[in-house]
Amino acid sequence: MSVSYKKLQHLMIEKDMSNSDLMRQAHISANIISKIKSGQYIALEKVESICKAMNCTPNDILVFLPESEEENNK
Repeated sequence: MSVSYKKLQHLMIEKDMSNSDLMRQAHISANIISKIKSGQYIALEKVESICKAMNCTPNDILVFLPESEEENNK
């Protein structure tokens, strides 16, 4: 199983928020942004920080992909 943060990227576009804006407001590093872009897992505390900064829930920013979809997305 893998994770997709496409919802977060769409929400950032809707809110006209750049990666550096998110880093500043959520107190996350560039490394977390890289993990998000590559679909890697990030710590739950970072998800919480992002949700607080974006005023949303985890369901608004990520989705877990079953293995069959994971293979199709490669």
